[in-house]
Amino acid sequence: MDITFLGTGGAWGVPELNCDCFICREMRRKGEKRERTSLLLSNKTRLLIDCGPDAKSQLSRQQVDTIDGVLITHEHTDHYIGLDELFAYKRNGPRGSFSPIPVYLTHGSHEVIRKRFDYLEDMEVIKACHIAPNRRFTAGEFEVLPFDTYHGAFAGGSVGFLVRFKDVSGTDIRIVYTSDFSELPDPPSEIFNPDYLIIQSFWLNEPINNRPNHMSFQRAIHFIKLLNPKKETFLVHIGDADMVSDDPANSMLKKYKPRDPLRPPAGGEPYPIPLNQAQWQETVDRIAFDRGLPYRITVAYDDLRIKV
Repeated sequence: MDITFLGTGGAWGVPELNCDCFICREMRRKGEKRERTSLLLSNKTRLLIDCGPDAKSQLSRQQVDTIDGVLITHEHTDHYIGLDELFAYKRNGPRGSFSPIPVYLTHGSHEVIRKRFDYLEDMEVIKACHIAPNRRFTAGEFEVLPFDTYHGAFAGGSVGFLVRFKDVSGTDIRIVYTSDFSELPDPPSEIFNPDYLIIQSFWLNEPINNRPNHMSFQRAIHFIKLLNPKKETFLVHIGDADMVSDDPANSMLKKYKPRDPLRPPAGGEPYPIPLNQAQWQETVDRIAFDRGLPYRITVAYDDLRIKV
């Protein structure tokens, strides 16, 4: 089974339109980008987790010719606005050969999304399948358990997913995908000790005012320890909202002042804010080493593919 990270960026992607902050400038210089976060699980079944505005380019790059199901984590547009692109799978096939694509989402998320995309249901492009936290369902050979995530008052339908399947040897594999969140209210016991954890890391440092209820890597360390993944953790939904030393763009609205920035346990200057992929991985590796974290933590990047 393959996990493909179709996109690994925040709601506006990185580098952002009309931004010349040090992070966006450096990523342009390096030719790097992070599209909106989306994940593809490919086995006998192809399961898409979230379908944002970059869906067309992401699915095209990976030459995905079929989608068997879509998991929607919540009702923010960077996680569902690409659903219209799925019409191509019906438009470009022989007449009568297409079946509506199941889209699994909570009632709260559906109430918002159907206002925009009810025509996709009417045209039998998608089929809305209501799910609820702590109620299992199956999508092909995948068993899925949604669980509550708190992402603020404007994302009342927000959930993460535990996805289970058996590998070629018959071994049970568990993947936990948290999506956007700042809290995990009453996490079910099944999401602890997964094989793989995919967790948001919008900032490096936790801001003084976490207005959008996102997760920083600084705070994610607590959840990585809590959930205790056995094999590997992947960081996604990475943004450009950390303040970088001496950056004139720190006055921008999107930049957040850190509450107490990460620094070595022995003291000293805070860790520098990463400006590109290599720096992100180097910084995460250094922080994990300095704290003696017994976890393999990988900073995911667009089009990264992992075989599990």
